[in-house]
Amino acid sequence: MIEFNYETDFTLSNQENISSWVEDCILNEGFQLGEINYIFCDDTYLHKLNVEFLNHDTLTDIISFDNTIGKIVNGDIFISIERVKENALLFETTFDDELHRVMIHGILHYVGYKDKSEVEKGVMRNKENQYLLKLNN
Repeated sequence: MIEFNYETDFTLSNQENISSWVEDCILNEGFQLGEINYIFCDDTYLHKLNVEFLNHDTLTDIISFDNTIGKIVNGDIFISIERVKENALLFETTFDDELHRVMIHGILHYVGYKDKSEVEKGVMRNKENQYLLKLNN
């Protein structure tokens, strides 16, 4: 089950379509959908979590708490809508594309992808692009 929660003035317009897309991505990676909670928030909300749980005193676009058990994907994904808006401008893309990229980025971490090294970042970016194409087609 995928749930969408809002801690800011934002509502995802195509929840059903996004839920199906996320589940398809999880299945494509050889995993099963458990419980995923997306929490859309602002910079202040996410910064507080970043400091409290990760000891990072910085702004970020996403924090994910992975509760995956074996091959069943579970977790909470917090996304700052303010960061996504700014990053869309910075990366010269649409808000929706940047939002979807961040949303699937959290899922890709849950199914085992990392992004610490340049090689890992490249693999992660390729996977994000692959799944963004599936959503946009």
